[in-house]
Amino acid sequence: MEPSPTARALLALELIQATPGITADRLAARLGVSERAARRYVGILREAGIPVESVRGPYGGYRVGRGLRLPPLLFTAAEALGLVMAVLDGHHDAADPAGPVGSALGKLVRALPEPVAAQAEAVRRTAAPAPDRGAARPDPSTTATLVQACSTAHRVHLTYRSEAGTEWSTDADPWAVVVRHGRWYLLCWSHSSSARRAYRIDRIRAVEPLPELFEPPADLDAVSVLEEHLAVGWEYAAEVVIDAPLEKAAACLRRGLGRLEPIDDNRCRLVGTTSNPWWYAEQLAALPSPFHIVGGPQLRHCTHALGERLLSAAG
Repeated sequence: MEPSPTARALLALELIQATPGITADRLAARLGVSERAARRYVGILREAGIPVESVRGPYGGYRVGRGLRLPPLLFTAAEALGLVMAVLDGHHDAADPAGPVGSALGKLVRALPEPVAAQAEAVRRTAAPAPDRGAARPDPSTTATLVQACSTAHRVHLTYRSEAGTEWSTDADPWAVVVRHGRWYLLCWSHSSSARRAYRIDRIRAVEPLPELFEPPADLDAVSVLEEHLAVGWEYAAEVVIDAPLEKAAACLRRGLGRLEPIDDNRCRLVGTTSNPWWYAEQLAALPSPFHIVGGPQLRHCTHALGERLLSAAG
């Protein structure tokens, strides 16, 4: 199907934005049309109010003029998703013009008025953000496929590699994509395990949409379900009684530590599991209320050792 003149004009606009000073013959060659047709597409853009300027001479060509009225920005799917991911988890690859985030940011900068663009480009060039070592950014195309499958309720076939390096495949019903502490998870129903699972998206090696549809859980609170899921099934058990109402304790604890349940008006119980009892003890130490470990010998040992270390530090 042959692209419409409007579609060709938008493609011409993207080429002019990406390569300021492009000549009519080069523009025509990139579009695969005659030079006369390329000039006609530039005329369509000008009629739409987009300030396409032309400069005569050996170093002339087309460029988009700067002003308060911004020309439309044409992002690829990877660029658009890359921008969303950058906002959510603090991307640090924005200075690389070859990457999807850097490419999209370059388009934004080129569309800005000159004084604003100069400041934005200076920040982009000189800022040195400290990377989040705990963050794990997945492939944008993999993430886009999963988000689309969640939206349309289509089953997917996943190939996954665990932290230990074991690789396996499964069919899954993708319920939601959740960002948690710089890591991206797919909350889903795994058909090979016949159970709810949360997969790290950066460890998904391949994803293939399947024709089968599924019915997602009603009133799904994806963040809460993921937090509860990540709090169970680990090696070391934990049971803690907290001398505070449930609402007060919940405001001070990560939901990933486990399930909170009331005991009475002034106390609640935290029940969970962990692979790192020392880390778990450090989280409990931040509680402003007294607490008592009633289950989990490893957690009790680590909490005791942490307490002695703090007392020693206090002299």
